This record gives sequence, C-alpha cells and structure tokens, in this order.
Amino acid sequence: MKQDTVSDRRKFILSLARGAGLSAMGALVWSAYVEEVKAAPLVLRPPAARDEADFLKTCIKCGLCVEACPYDTLHLAAPGEHKPIGTPYYTPRETPCYMCDDIPCVPVCPTEALQPESVQSVENGKKVWDIEKMDMGVAVVDSQSCIAFWGIQCDACYRACPLLDHAIKLKYEQNSRTGKHAFLKPEVVPDVCTGCGLCEHACVTEKASIIVLPREVAQGRAGNYYVKGWDKNDQMRVKNATGGTTTTERSKRKAIDTLNDTGDLFE
Repeated sequence: MKQDTVSDRRKFILSLARGAGLSAMGALVWSAYVEEVKAAPLVLRPPAARDEADFLKTCIKCGLCVEACPYDTLHLAAPGEHKPIGTPYYTPRETPCYMCDDIPCVPVCPTEALQPESVQSVENGKKVWDIEKMDMGVAVVDSQSCIAFWGIQCDACYRACPLLDHAIKLKYEQNSRTGKHAFLKPEVVPDVCTGCGLCEHACVTEKASIIVLPREVAQGRAGNYYVKGWDKNDQMRVKNATGGTTTTERSKRKAIDTLNDTGDLFE
C-alpha cells in the first residue's frame, strides 16, 4: 500500500515537471515569435500582398507562392531572420522580382493573402494580369552614397528598371564644380514604382545606394488637412469635409494692431 502511494506521488511530480517544461518551452517559442514579428515593418512581401496586418492574419505559411516563383525570388522566413516565421518575403539585393507577366505566385494563394484583383485590369470585358499594378514597395535613393550625385556617370538603376523612364527618371543638372559637366541624377517616381528591386540589384556601389522599402515606411503622409487645389481627384477626397475656426485672444485683434506689437508673441 505504501509503495503504491509513493509511486503515485512520483507520477504526479513527473507530470508537474513535464507540464512546467512544456510551458517554459512554449514561452520561449512565443517570445521568439514576438521578437521576429517586431521587425515586420521592414519586410518586403510578394506581389498583390495585403497590408502587413491583414497579410499576417490571412497567410497560412503554406509556401505555395514560393514554389510558384520561377526565379527563386521568394523565400519563407526562418527562425533568426527577424521576420515573421514561415511567411514569404524577398530580398531585392540578392534576387529581385522579375515581374512575370502571368504573376504565377498570386493565383496559387489559397487564402487570398495575395489579392489577384489588385494586379488585374479589364480588357474587352475580361480580367487580365497587369504586372505594372503590383505594389511591393518603393525604391529610395541615398543621395550621399549614389555616385551619380558625385558627378560620376552611372545609370545602372535607370537601365535596369523594367518601366524604363517611367518609374525612374534621370534629372540633368549642371555640375558647378567643373562648369562643363552634367549630373545625371536618378529620381524615383513613387506612384509608378512597383518595388520589384531590379534597380537595387543592379546598383554598382558596394552597399546599394538605391533600396526598396515598404511604401508606408519610405513615404511620408501629408494628412487630410492639405489638398492639391489643382487636382480634381484630390479635391473630391475632401468634398464632404466640414470647416471650423479656431479663435484665440490674439486672433480677435485686427492684424494691423499686432504689426509692431511683439510683447505677446511668446506668451
């Protein structure tokens, strides 16, 4: 009877130990996952990917898009790469997106984490793939390290761009240092750039002087307070906006009364 009691105690203690061990392991795995997710704002996704928050909710990490890519552009994030584990991404400097006309990585997605309609146009009443509509990110030029800004002739990124003279243009400027040469500075057109990364891949500097970043990271945001008065589409954005006036003690006074009055400027 006594031996049975001891045996039961040992089993109970062992079960507690196993439970504690599994809990600790689970905590370590979860903490590692959280650390990986923290780097997500800088990860570049396949064509037609939803915004990052929705993408992470929708992607089931099946890897079908990776298998479908004929250029091995896409990879699944592994532990330690500081990206959400198991999700597809690409690194332009190593292997850019070659902008396949049929975009094979998109239609194989079973959950529409990659949305087909975002890279389709309608021609003759039918939906067709339109690779120029893809938005993987936007290229950004580092003017301090780009040798074209030094006056050395280089148009590697410009020539590599599949949307030649549309997504990247060359800006001609006089070189005042020599007085007889011209700068050929690359300028990215954000609204046209697809983020394919062919420019970054082609950059001749040791560390790429033009890099692709997620659009929300690369670009600023003017906010809803500013409107392009010359752009009808932008005016439509605020057609239902309501105005308001902020009144202060200073604003109640006439402007001419404050011309020579500086006493309250910093109050």
